[in-house]
Amino acid sequence: MDNLAHSLVGAWMAEAGLKRTTPLATATLVIGANLPDVDAVIAFAGSDASLYWRRGWTHGVLALSLWPFVLTGLMLLWDKHVRRRRHPELAPARFGPLLVCSVLSVLSHPALDWLNTYGVRLLMPFDGTWFYGDALFIIDPWVWLLAGASVVMADARTRRSIAGWLVLGAATTALITIPAFVPWPAKVLWSVGVIAILWLRLRGTPAVSAQRVATVCGVALVLYLGAILVGSQVAAPGALAWLREQNLPVERTIAGPIPANPFVRDIIALAPDRYHFVSADFLEAKDNRFHFSGPSQPREPNPSPVIQAALAAPEIRGLANWLRLPTYDVAQTADGWRVTIRDVRYSRMQSGGLGTAVVELDRDLRPVRTRTRE
Repeated sequence: MDNLAHSLVGAWMAEAGLKRTTPLATATLVIGANLPDVDAVIAFAGSDASLYWRRGWTHGVLALSLWPFVLTGLMLLWDKHVRRRRHPELAPARFGPLLVCSVLSVLSHPALDWLNTYGVRLLMPFDGTWFYGDALFIIDPWVWLLAGASVVMADARTRRSIAGWLVLGAATTALITIPAFVPWPAKVLWSVGVIAILWLRLRGTPAVSAQRVATVCGVALVLYLGAILVGSQVAAPGALAWLREQNLPVERTIAGPIPANPFVRDIIALAPDRYHFVSADFLEAKDNRFHFSGPSQPREPNPSPVIQAALAAPEIRGLANWLRLPTYDVAQTADGWRVTIRDVRYSRMQSGGLGTAVVELDRDLRPVRTRTRE
């Protein structure tokens, strides 16, 4: 998930009552909700290094067992040597509540990351297996709206904070309402939600009501996440049965999310030599729920020596490790071969697509040039 979503979930936990347990609780919750993403610094080493390291060690079981203690220790040091040195009259932060806040916020991060199709390696460093929830798009406006509502209620009380939230609200509203791929009902619902939050804030909602809003929004957020997870689990076998009724030899199906539309699933079906793409719309009658959403693409369950040589190129070891549903375009050139590698999870969304690489090989299948894109 994007770091705005992680931050808002951490801040929501604070507004739901945890910020009253100890000083520095809110800061701990927001930092902890983002802490596993310290591996984002690897992006400066290039896109393939990012694919190789991201959502690995810092998101794995070993790091997740250590992060809460690291964060709690750092917050206690800050409390002792900075906060209370500046303001000796303030009450000290408490170890127990800080540790609880650290655990909850740190664990919220891989839980959200797991829900999308990018994947997360939860067992690192012991096992590099990728895990996928296939339920939540990497950027989800409804997580923003539900987690952010209570935070705006509680925080937007000074001119500076009001201005900051207005800028953020305008930016996120533009991201939701301008793109053509976002359906118009989602744009309307988002606008209604933003107006409702603004109206409640202008009414001067007291702190107790802000906590009540946080509780309601939290319950709604959990129900929403549960519903879209169940929706993907229902859509995948339904599409499998529908495709087999079309006499297609489909082995399995994967139901992924659609941006801003929780009622539709983008389904990728794996046949022995093809990927088939199906849309499932839960708002349609059961008999009309499934339809093909695009032309099929070739699948190579047993890559040829040329493809294997391209995948072995050191410059794309991250991509090769991250690929889940690969497709390959092999072209012979005057000097050898050109292999274009894509992952159909993302390559259909944009030109090039996340995780696309082009590897040029000589006649002896040695890589001579590699171009990657993330």
